[in-house]
Amino acid sequence: MILPIIGYGDPVLRKIGEEITPEYPNLKEVIANMYETMYNAYGVGLAAEQVGLSIRLFVVDTSPFGEDEDLKKEEQDQLKGFKRTFINAKMLKEEGEEWGFNEGCLSIPEVREDVYRHERITIEYYDEDFNKKTEVFDGLIARVIQHEYDHIEGILFTDKISSLKKRLIQKKLQNIMEGKTRPDYKMKFVAKKGR
Repeated sequence: MILPIIGYGDPVLRKIGEEITPEYPNLKEVIANMYETMYNAYGVGLAAEQVGLSIRLFVVDTSPFGEDEDLKKEEQDQLKGFKRTFINAKMLKEEGEEWGFNEGCLSIPEVREDVYRHERITIEYYDEDFNKKTEVFDGLIARVIQHEYDHIEGILFTDKISSLKKRLIQKKLQNIMEGKTRPDYKMKFVAKKGR
């Protein structure tokens, strides 16, 4: 089922997600709905907070980046084949040089800014079957994971840009809160319920 994506300004986006257990109600269905919602909005990642759930869960599928012809074939293949569900994730390490990339967010439509993140991460998490994993990721995959991990920590990518850039996008952010934006997917706004 495609769920409405929660827009900027909603307090749920600022909550730190709570850990869940395998007994979390309808977990498989929640995960399936999150993937369906993400694909419908042409996203590469989606956190539970973005569909109104304050839990430590996010999904990632970097396949769209695998179509980028500027990348080496090996990188394209790695991105095309990367799809994961992260439950109760814990960032163990962020290392390497910070590099900039123009990021956007489904909860903040029509806003894109360069964000600097570490090139490599080590993360511990449970998959959808509650198998515990510790993995190292780098490049674009690491970046997408860091972006979604921030969501379960109550952090948005706009928190990572300069105060000047924040002032420049203030009107756009206000418009999102008031529901004055029209992305081609279903959203739920603070000031205006529904779409």
